[in-house]
Amino acid sequence: MKTILSSGLDALGIPYTEDTLCNLITYYEMLVETNKVMNLTAITEPEEVARKHFLDSAVLLSIEKLPKGAKLIDVGTGAGFPGMVLKILRPDLDITLLDSLAKRIHFLEDVAQKLKLCDKLTLVHARAEDLARDDKYREHFAFAVSRAVANLNTLSEYCLPFVKIGGKMAAYKGPNAEEELSGAQNAIEILGGKEAGIVPVAVDGTDLAHNVVFIDKVLATPTKYPRSGNKPSAKPL
Repeated sequence: MKTILSSGLDALGIPYTEDTLCNLITYYEMLVETNKVMNLTAITEPEEVARKHFLDSAVLLSIEKLPKGAKLIDVGTGAGFPGMVLKILRPDLDITLLDSLAKRIHFLEDVAQKLKLCDKLTLVHARAEDLARDDKYREHFAFAVSRAVANLNTLSEYCLPFVKIGGKMAAYKGPNAEEELSGAQNAIEILGGKEAGIVPVAVDGTDLAHNVVFIDKVLATPTKYPRSGNKPSAKPL
């Protein structure tokens, strides 16, 4: 795993230290151990986790210059992808990990404590559509990221309300990114966003199609969004 991570990070041009690699390996060990009693991931082989979870999460750092101390929220973080990986690689970032399942947040709390990454790391158990109405979080972040959570028109309603004007939303997507972006134009405009483009990325050792969709936040999100309950996914904008 260490060899795959080091060569993969080198290929992406992302700096790291020996401690960084050790932290990622410890994270992996905690992930697979906890996965025995809690459904965190279907991918458990070290080579696959290294490439499909860790390196895939890291790609944002190879294509977007995140300022030191930038505030970032990972919406629907799950087992911590991409947010916990970004925190391990860039401890200076002020990251909030949001998930609707308490057991996932508890797992990530254990990881943060084990890796001594609790500084500038907030873990929140809540639904995105509820938390985005909290003044403490609404339009508070320079970046909102999300990976494999929902279709882009739905995901925009979950993420854009968290982003301050001048900030960005970054959605990790697969080969259908262009199609999803085309179908999300109405939602993006309503929510105060503006398409910024799709950046294809390559992860060393995989032949999967990886893309990051960027959306700029140009206007305040109207107060009625995000809609409550399951409306963002049941009736996308």
